[in-house]
Amino acid sequence: MKLKKLVIASQNPHKIEEMQQILKPLGIQVLSTHDFPDLEEVEEDRETLQGNALKKARYVSAETGLPALSDDTGLEVDALDGAPGVFSARYAGEDASYKDNLEKLLSEMEGKTVRSAQFRTVVALVKGTEEFTFEGVCKGEILTSKKGEKGFGYDPVFRPQGYELTFAELDSSTKNKISHRGRAVQKFVEFLEK
Repeated sequence: MKLKKLVIASQNPHKIEEMQQILKPLGIQVLSTHDFPDLEEVEEDRETLQGNALKKARYVSAETGLPALSDDTGLEVDALDGAPGVFSARYAGEDASYKDNLEKLLSEMEGKTVRSAQFRTVVALVKGTEEFTFEGVCKGEILTSKKGEKGFGYDPVFRPQGYELTFAELDSSTKNKISHRGRAVQKFVEFLEK
């Protein structure tokens, strides 16, 4: 599929920057919702990551007339029966900060011996009536305390499998290669190159 322009359907500056870095080599002009100030924030009220990703991409594509790429990500912790999952961004409440969510997770994990978890991302592309989704997973574990200053969200307490460092300690090019979002976007990139 040939794309000249693409709108990242997100208000999150970290996600936009991450996606722009990954998509830059393809020569696609990458815009974001910040380039369209009249767009409304899309409420993530679906019960699945795929549902939220598609909802955001459909809205942005319909409003801008351009192909839209969106994602939704969840941290799925085994000891918490897959929570926070689809509620990862608002785990500690609707207006929770990254710090609030992280602190709630650490308190819920106190005393737990099973610390395995995975980040899962679903990326959705909507171009007119065509819709495609791509999933990426990164397995790892939840630490007992924060390590590192980079990244955002739960990155300081998530150590990916096979690594000694948390997402918040890894350099961005390594993180983009191995992360859930990086893997989902890589599937999207391979799809475009076919």
